[in-house]
Amino acid sequence: MSTEPPVVGAIEAGGTKFRVAIGRSHHLLADATIPTTTPAETVAASIEFLRESKHRVEAIGLASFGPLDLNPHSPSYGSITTTPKPGWSDTPLLEMVRGSFDVKVAIDTDVGGAALGERTWGAARGLESFVYLTVGTGIGGGLFAGGRTHHGLGHPEMGHVVVAQEQDDSFEGICPFHGSCIEGMASGPALRARWNHPVVDLLDRWEVWDLEARYLAQALRSITYITAPERIIIGGGVMRQQGLLQLVRTKLGVELAGYGPSELVDSDLEDYLVAPELGQDAGLFGAMVLAQQSLAT
Repeated sequence: MSTEPPVVGAIEAGGTKFRVAIGRSHHLLADATIPTTTPAETVAASIEFLRESKHRVEAIGLASFGPLDLNPHSPSYGSITTTPKPGWSDTPLLEMVRGSFDVKVAIDTDVGGAALGERTWGAARGLESFVYLTVGTGIGGGLFAGGRTHHGLGHPEMGHVVVAQEQDDSFEGICPFHGSCIEGMASGPALRARWNHPVVDLLDRWEVWDLEARYLAQALRSITYITAPERIIIGGGVMRQQGLLQLVRTKLGVELAGYGPSELVDSDLEDYLVAPELGQDAGLFGAMVLAQQSLAT
């Protein structure tokens, strides 16, 4: 019998693009990027890629933007629910993929998938608890604890942690539900709306990133105190700004104000708040982990 890891399919479903891959362990055998248009068109193209590949997959993992219904007893399990992405609310993503293959298909949020990828092959190897947070078009977080990504009544919505408006900021936030939650104040679209410029035009403006770091530090303080993770991994397009990670560490130290575990308050937080080792591939590799795990159940 072969001792090689199984060949699996992976779909990272994003609001801008779907990344689809076939791989063994975390080695890609084939991959493609598909623009996110309509559910029917985008999902069909993803299914076609997996079907037409010369590699037969034994299972498929989905790591998707949300919100998702992840209650396995719900009739809409695996569906995208009340997303602000036009045309995608109530999309039965899991059902659409599962109905096209005679293999197991597993699903989690994009950040939950990224957390699994980082724990298996990245910056969370060996940890029992950690948070993966992404800061980009939206802000979301996945909590890994107790040997799995955490789901309760729903999945965590860390991007909707409310932050206090900084004294030198009059911006009210862009979240249509909460206004000044961290997604409404510090996501990529929030940066553009506050400063009235594309993010690419803001790279050299110190005041932009100082304010961004302060808001992120506020949210990270709440996440730290509520979940008590061993580490927070923070990625996403906004965090690629040079120097931002270190600036957020500094601001988080101020926010903690000497209160908390000595491992945090007596440190520079370089081992606590870190970049993803898998970079922009964390979600895709996490989908591969989901597929591999489904074969063991």
